[in-house]
Amino acid sequence: MTGQDVANTQVRFSRQGDVAVITIDNPPINAGSHAVRYGLLACLAEVEADAALIGAVLIGAGKTFITGSDLREFDKPIEEPQLPTVISAIEQGAKPVVAALHGAALGGGYELALGCDQRIAAPGTIVGLPEATLGLIPGAGGTQRLPRLTGVPQAIALICSGRRVEAREALALGMIDRVAENDLLETAVAAVRAQAGQGRRRIMDTMPPAADPAAVEAAAKTALKAGKHRPHVLEAIAAIKASAHLPPADALAQERATFQRLRVGREAFALRHLFFAERAAQQPAFAVEGKPRRLDRPAVIGAGTMGIGIAIAMLEAGLPVRLVDPDAAAIERAGKRVAAYYEKNVASSRVSADTAAARRGALTVSDSLEGLEDCDIVIEAVFEDLEVKRDLVRKLAASVRPQTIIATNTSYLSIAAIAEASSHPEHVLGLHFFSPAEIMKLVEVVRYDKADHADLAAVTAFARRLGKLPIQASDSFGFIGNRIYAAYRRQAEFLVEEGAAPEEVDAALEEFGFAMGPFAVTDLSGLDIAWRMRRSQDATRPATERYVTIADRLVELGRLGRKSGAGWYVYREDGKRAPDLLVRTIIDEEVAKTGRIRRQIEASDIVCRCLAAILNEAALIIAEGVCQRASDIDLVLVNGYGFPKHEGGPVFWMSGQPADEIARGQAEIAAAGGSEFRRGDLELLSPDRNSPGRAGKST
Repeated sequence: MTGQDVANTQVRFSRQGDVAVITIDNPPINAGSHAVRYGLLACLAEVEADAALIGAVLIGAGKTFITGSDLREFDKPIEEPQLPTVISAIEQGAKPVVAALHGAALGGGYELALGCDQRIAAPGTIVGLPEATLGLIPGAGGTQRLPRLTGVPQAIALICSGRRVEAREALALGMIDRVAENDLLETAVAAVRAQAGQGRRRIMDTMPPAADPAAVEAAAKTALKAGKHRPHVLEAIAAIKASAHLPPADALAQERATFQRLRVGREAFALRHLFFAERAAQQPAFAVEGKPRRLDRPAVIGAGTMGIGIAIAMLEAGLPVRLVDPDAAAIERAGKRVAAYYEKNVASSRVSADTAAARRGALTVSDSLEGLEDCDIVIEAVFEDLEVKRDLVRKLAASVRPQTIIATNTSYLSIAAIAEASSHPEHVLGLHFFSPAEIMKLVEVVRYDKADHADLAAVTAFARRLGKLPIQASDSFGFIGNRIYAAYRRQAEFLVEEGAAPEEVDAALEEFGFAMGPFAVTDLSGLDIAWRMRRSQDATRPATERYVTIADRLVELGRLGRKSGAGWYVYREDGKRAPDLLVRTIIDEEVAKTGRIRRQIEASDIVCRCLAAILNEAALIIAEGVCQRASDIDLVLVNGYGFPKHEGGPVFWMSGQPADEIARGQAEIAAAGGSEFRRGDLELLSPDRNSPGRAGKST
């Protein structure tokens, strides 16, 4: 097959004199599909067969090189030619091949580049091997070729974290050979001509530079801790270490076998499910024409913990931010916290001193609502009280332009009730950040029936610009995340009332994989937050509803969690938590009032009931149209509430469990909830089971 024969596939063949130009053209991101691999192999054969050609350039069409493999192929046997075959053809050929990188060269795309003689990148190009973020290891030589360029310790750090590296840093690390200061293709063609007179430069003909064994083990220890000792991290470390002592052919074969085994494992399926769920979440739940307008001039009202975090997230995105609070002391604290944030980042080399200074300089603080006329969006992050927020929105509507978006960062309150206070309620919506807002990825974009669709689209795009994961929700008490979390926490409190200690509940769920158990989380966020939420429901709570009073007693005693030094736990000076006999006394006293007899509850039953509570509430949310799809719930629980990522979220987790166990859990929470329990239809959580990444089972 000739290069012309594959002209209609996803690879194009052309010539610049004596140099072939092989262009990958598989929009929108040039994923390394079967057709791409097939076309590459055919074009490489054409180069070898044509005596008039001295070598070739590999380049991507559009805005990028290759952003990785086509993950849709990973759920089934991968068709030949597979990527190692293509890379082998490059290395075994007599003529040099130069990779011209722009946009992104990630995963299989960067592995393809590693098989070439040189890697030349346009400024700003991102390179890396992010397979670890999908529960895999690189499978086409990445664990063998990268250590030969960067050294074993650095390769462990890069591969196990899946970190993406910008071109200038990549050059310093040895990941690429040159940053093209002029036209990328012309630079690469010239490099082929220069290389043709010098023979081939195959990475696999070299060995990794000698490394101090202590440095290797230190890198491995750090990677294991950051990767939570997940199996694929252990496998990646072993494969990278093998580059220093195994024959290349043996090491490459072992790497590929490990990749193929991990690819069909439950964890990899779960992570691919989340990957595709993020793509699906980008589809709006509302009709809107054209591109959303850019929101370039934001303001934040409220200089508390959340307001400062939101402001920092905007500064990090390169935006100028106006932070307003009528309390001069709060403004002063905000300035100090922002300064401390950037001082810490400079000290850890995350940003340069100049960048930090520029971002700090983009913050303007004020104690007045005056001067907000030029703002595109104003986010209120004040006290979680309906009347406080309504009063602020009323004042804001009088201070900004009619088309300015007012976004309320409420956790539970009705967006409609807040919007009613504005003279332009159609431009009010919910934008629920999660704490700490400068770190947490999740943001709920909350619409109500009068919200302007163009505003919703603009705010969604704005959240992505901040590096966030925006999930769309409709106006409902607690939206998606806090509503599910409230049901989860309530079930945990039922379990304590029935016999489990708070630390036993937390231990069982942390063993399952949650980052923190529900009582530790409540202590971290503050018991007063959930207490205020419960108080707001007092007037509408049915008298027959089961209600646990233990947390209320703790709040009445001033035990608000970490911030007061005690909550469900007591906290030492080093911040570590410990069970408290006083909490046990309060539990015993409050349970005695109910007449319940406490009993021993097994860890497996704790997990079963708590997850059943999550799934039941998720089904109710789907039934009510609070979110678009079941996979959104997985994204919310994983990115906002510490659900173990390797389980793919609660809905994905459910798909791999025996039906009778799921039914047992729902029956148990129904019995625990009493007459006010609402049973959700769990079948509503299954419509996207057939989406990519959904069908995997353990192997």
